[in-house]
Amino acid sequence: MRSVAINVGANTNEPGFRGPLFSDGTFEYIPIPESKSTSEPVPTYGDLDLRTDVSAVADLPVHFDPEFPEAGGERYTYGDEHGVKAGPLSDLSAGDYLFFYATLSVAGECPAWASPEWGAHVIGHFRLARDAVSGEEYRTLSTEEQAQFVSNAHVKRDPFDARVLIRGNAEESRLYDTVVPLSAPSGGTDANGLVTELSSDSGKGPWWRRPMRFDGTGTERLLELADSHPSAIER
Repeated sequence: MRSVAINVGANTNEPGFRGPLFSDGTFEYIPIPESKSTSEPVPTYGDLDLRTDVSAVADLPVHFDPEFPEAGGERYTYGDEHGVKAGPLSDLSAGDYLFFYATLSVAGECPAWASPEWGAHVIGHFRLARDAVSGEEYRTLSTEEQAQFVSNAHVKRDPFDARVLIRGNAEESRLYDTVVPLSAPSGGTDANGLVTELSSDSGKGPWWRRPMRFDGTGTERLLELADSHPSAIER
């Protein structure tokens, strides 16, 4: 068993703000904007069921990827057109895990386990229902197999542009209720031990933007923390 963790979600560049992290460890998953043409209408920020004030971008279409049913999606799917993420994701097989982390801004009082102002936090995961599918392979799939990805944001783009597609097992994939911190309490740019000791990343430089690989031990630790309160990271 192995896994990869990648950065997703709204940030200070797109659409100009991060999703919120609340003092009890809950959060809101807010996707980035859709920047390309689509073959069918896609939701706007105003269509999403959010507590966050998105009035400034309410009419902007969203790139709802990763797709979580808990947030209004139809399936657990993810696609990517960038080689920096598609490369490590393409190595994943059925039964492996894909973790998603986002940079979130503290809303209200900052809990002791969280970094002040903002930090990187794991917000959900997929357990792969099948081996990762390359863009080339997708084009050769049967209509029935392609239908497994029909709700993915990259499949809705015109033209289709994903280098890799991931489908999560519905029984073992989820958007978390509370986060798993990757930033240390000392600051958002400071990586904690999950990054520096258990992942492939050094935790130096802008680690919160990079894909991270985890072996079986690291994957098991992430799954354990996913079922715990965020303060469990301190134990």
